[in-house]
Amino acid sequence: MAGIFSGLEKLGLGNIGGGDLFEDPKKKETVVKKEEPKKKLALVNEEDYLFDKKYKCPVCESEFEAKTVRTGKVRMKAVDIDLRPDYSEVDQNKYDVIGCPECGYAALGRYFTTLNKYQIEDIRIKICMNYRKIVYKEPTYSYEHAKSLYQLALANAVVKKAKNSEKAYICMKTAWVVRGETQRLDESDPDYETKKKENDEQEKELLTNALNGFVMARQSEEFPIAGMDSTTLDYLIAALAMETDQFDVASKMISEILTSRVANSRIKDKARVLKDMLTEKTGEQ
Repeated sequence: MAGIFSGLEKLGLGNIGGGDLFEDPKKKETVVKKEEPKKKLALVNEEDYLFDKKYKCPVCESEFEAKTVRTGKVRMKAVDIDLRPDYSEVDQNKYDVIGCPECGYAALGRYFTTLNKYQIEDIRIKICMNYRKIVYKEPTYSYEHAKSLYQLALANAVVKKAKNSEKAYICMKTAWVVRGETQRLDESDPDYETKKKENDEQEKELLTNALNGFVMARQSEEFPIAGMDSTTLDYLIAALAMETDQFDVASKMISEILTSRVANSRIKDKARVLKDMLTEKTGEQ
């Protein structure tokens, strides 16, 4: 797990890593990977698609602004098998973490304000008191900055003892950001192969953690889980398992979806695509 938190030292939070990321309700393990890299996207003026949105931190009560993608401005050109939206103009996933620059509290937008007083106290003691403020004034988020915000969100989730589903969701979306960076690497760069290999390994580690966390959440949490109903989560687990060559897990979840009486036709169609991929992959081995 140390690799996931690598780099938090510069924010004064190098002591967050260590131990298990998820709280295992039944001590059950599983694993995860990605899909084919897309072609590099054409350059656009990313700043045109952003605006500064005002927030009030629920931990330190400071008011601050964070970059936000303008609703309806970006076009989704595709959806990866693990439900990652792939946008034409801007990688919207870079901007999904809200981070207070004053105290170090950070979370995905859907979880930003959902704190109780005990979680706030833990964050103040374990995050805020150690956090070293870094001023970021660029008009758009670099991938490095976006990944550091996701790391900070995961560190906060660990400190506040968030549900396994929240931590898994952060891991998955961080993997999506890494994938977006990989898509945009310059293939003519002499360091391209090295950087791509590092990113692929990092993405696989993050997706592995995401899969494990969602499997544990499915065992112990009530639906909706991270905004998903049971069939959507089952599909996502199957997709993550496919991406990481966990074919036994993928096969089990696909079968459950296809025989489900409550799964809708859209999810079943997606599951059939996974089933075809599973047949192709296992046939190659």
